[in-house]
Amino acid sequence: MGISKLRQIRQSNSPAPSEAVSTTNFAALAERYTSYLRSECHLSENTVAAYRRDLTHFQEWLADRSPTKMTLQNLGDFVAFLSEKKLAPASVSRHVVAIRMFYKFLQLEGLIAESPAELMASQKMWQRMPETVSAANMERLLTEPKLGDPLWRRDRALLELMYATGCRVSEVSNMLFANVRLDEGYCLALGKGNKERMVPLGERAIEAIRFYLAEQRPALIRGRDPHSVSWLLLSKSGRQLRREAVWELVKRYAVRCGIDPNISPHTLRHSFATHLLAGGADLRQIQEMLGHATIQTTQIYTQVEHSRLKKIHHRFHPRA
Repeated sequence: MGISKLRQIRQSNSPAPSEAVSTTNFAALAERYTSYLRSECHLSENTVAAYRRDLTHFQEWLADRSPTKMTLQNLGDFVAFLSEKKLAPASVSRHVVAIRMFYKFLQLEGLIAESPAELMASQKMWQRMPETVSAANMERLLTEPKLGDPLWRRDRALLELMYATGCRVSEVSNMLFANVRLDEGYCLALGKGNKERMVPLGERAIEAIRFYLAEQRPALIRGRDPHSVSWLLLSKSGRQLRREAVWELVKRYAVRCGIDPNISPHTLRHSFATHLLAGGADLRQIQEMLGHATIQTTQIYTQVEHSRLKKIHHRFHPRA
């Protein structure tokens, strides 16, 4: 169904296109927009939350102006406002997408006739090299949880799982106990758009997870049936291990073993892909394991590998 048809259906209960949206009713409009993203666009909860935050930045920039009165030139000023906040190019681009969808929603609500955001140009995405950890430093990080740490078996299983699979932090936090098939050597990860993919597990990860399941998870579930607790990785209270807790654990062990304290769970994902590529893995296979929708997203890792080769050439070639 096209925009014009949907607009006709909604207009009977909507203000006229010329009516400005005031600051007082922007909040209500934002809530309807959030419902639209969730129920009609079928976006994931993480994406809905991100677009809602982006709209908050837009509201901050608007001040007492109405979004229905904005022009394409005005919206260009909003992009400049985001750049002044020193947001990453990827974040600015996501804001642009969120605003485009917001103005599409305003059209459907009958609040504007045409969308000024339709011609907004996404900020060019600089091909920034992903931060990675060397294989030697990764070995130090993976073995840093030790006897004496309260939940060292769980923490080692967590780090091994992340590096073995390249899973996103949300995918690890949401990993179901039933979706880890240790005998078959793989796990099922639920990625963006609720797309499920199968990712192999290496021997080290399988061993670490087995130790955790045998020696620590039973204590965390406090006598309950192991299969009645859905999540693989649990907090000390026996609940799902939150994404924020995963971030804290990665940073804590990075600091302890003396590697870059600015690394994040996503650094392990980048390292997984880069080390696979350096070992000769096919780019399509890496794309499948990472759950990327397009090969273009995965190709950034070839730039990392080329960068490494250039450094080697520059260091060792007599005519470099």
